[in-house]
Amino acid sequence: MVLGLKHNANLLVDYDPDWPTEFSVERERIALALGAFAKGIEHYGSTSVPGMRAKPILDIIVGLEPLKDWQACHDPLLALGYDYAAHAGVPGHYIFGRGRDKTERTHLVHLVEFKGYSWVSNLALRDALRRDPQLRRDYTSIKEKAVSDAPDNRARYNELKSGFIDRVKATLL
Repeated sequence: MVLGLKHNANLLVDYDPDWPTEFSVERERIALALGAFAKGIEHYGSTSVPGMRAKPILDIIVGLEPLKDWQACHDPLLALGYDYAAHAGVPGHYIFGRGRDKTERTHLVHLVEFKGYSWVSNLALRDALRRDPQLRRDYTSIKEKAVSDAPDNRARYNELKSGFIDRVKATLL
C-alpha cells in the first residue's frame, strides 16, 4: 500500500485499492477513541474516490455536535498517535495528523461541525467525484498542475486547487 508523504512535499500517486480498507481500520480506532463525540466519521478527499490519483494521505472527516467538543477529542486522538496541527489554517477545522514519524503524514483527521457547511460540502464533493468521470479528470488536471507549480509547498498547493473546489461545491449545494 502506498501511504505517506513528507511534510510540505506534494506528489500524486495512482489510486490504491487498499485505501478503503485502511480507512475502515482507522475509522474503528477513531470511533472507539471518540465514542459519542463523533456523530459521523467519513473518508473524504481524493483517496476516497476510486480510480483517482491522490496525495497518499488518508483524509478523514469527523463530525462533532457541537464543534466545541473538539477539545474533548484532543487527548484521545493523541493517544492514537495523532498530533494536533494547531496552525493548519483551515477555517472551521481542527486538524490532527498521524504518520510513521514526525516528518511524514499518512492520515489527517479533520474535526468539523456535524452537518455544517464543511461536513456537507466536502461529502457532496466526494460523492460528485465518485459519480462523474469528467469531474475526476478535471480535478486531477488541476491537482497535477498544482503539484508542478508547488512541489514543496502544501499551503500553495491547496491554494491553487481552492478555486476549482469552491466552484464545484457552489454547484452542488
